[in-house]
Amino acid sequence: MFFEKYLDAFTSSFFGMVNWTWRSIILDVPWYTNYFWGLIVISLVVWGLEIVFPWRKNQSIFRKDFWLDGFYMFFNFFIFAIVISGFYKVLELLFQDLGIKQSSLTLLDLSPYPNWLQLLIFFIVLDFVQWYTHLLLHKYPFLWKFHQIHHSVKEMGFAAHLRFHWMENVLYKPLKTFGVMILGGFEPEQAYMVHFFAITIGHLNHANIKITYGPLKYVLNNPVMHLYHHAYELPDGKNGINYGISLSLWDYIFKTNYIPEDSGKLKLGFEGDEEIPKSFFKQLIYGLRKPKP
Repeated sequence: MFFEKYLDAFTSSFFGMVNWTWRSIILDVPWYTNYFWGLIVISLVVWGLEIVFPWRKNQSIFRKDFWLDGFYMFFNFFIFAIVISGFYKVLELLFQDLGIKQSSLTLLDLSPYPNWLQLLIFFIVLDFVQWYTHLLLHKYPFLWKFHQIHHSVKEMGFAAHLRFHWMENVLYKPLKTFGVMILGGFEPEQAYMVHFFAITIGHLNHANIKITYGPLKYVLNNPVMHLYHHAYELPDGKNGINYGISLSLWDYIFKTNYIPEDSGKLKLGFEGDEEIPKSFFKQLIYGLRKPKP
């Protein structure tokens, strides 16, 4: 019975995610929870801006690895989400059986605050967790090995946003979940607003568009700032800069910001990036094997 309970939880979550994704594809869910078509619409809009207002004029509309990055978008957001959903449900059930409840981790009760403030705090906490996780991906070699897939992009475009190794999902998701759990009294009915905003900002950050948002550059991450995050040559003694996800303010607060100029003429990648496999399937297992001596 014990094993059966966990197996049922795994299968119900897995097929529930499959069903939800299919219903999203056939437009059988509310628009604000339709992340499938939402991703497509945002991608087409940002791609259109790249075509009309290109920052790097000599970059092709169908840039290097355009289709690979496009596939990564759907793999990481939908295919891998389906595969991993059952495991997260089992973990949730296990925590419940061990008596670990969300309320036991609550550090800030949001229930007294209006919905807009709850949503804002949720967004800020989640963004900081992702910023710090991103920093860890650069700091520790065994995590950097997986993050190299994202940094192997040689020409920036909107779809590069979601080109990352599936192991990053394994790291990010539990930490983001923990970030949500410390917020008590929060019912994220409107969390879709944070999701679509984060996707839009992430796409723009990787797009071939020159935007800085003026004075808001100290709050919002932007393409000029993020391009330097992908720079081949980093400042001496640095293993990473400009870690911001949606917000740039963490980089300014913790002095990890670096924007020496804004021409956009920058070599991207990292030393040794020629060793990154070119095929998607080889990239899936990259970092999981010990390098040959």
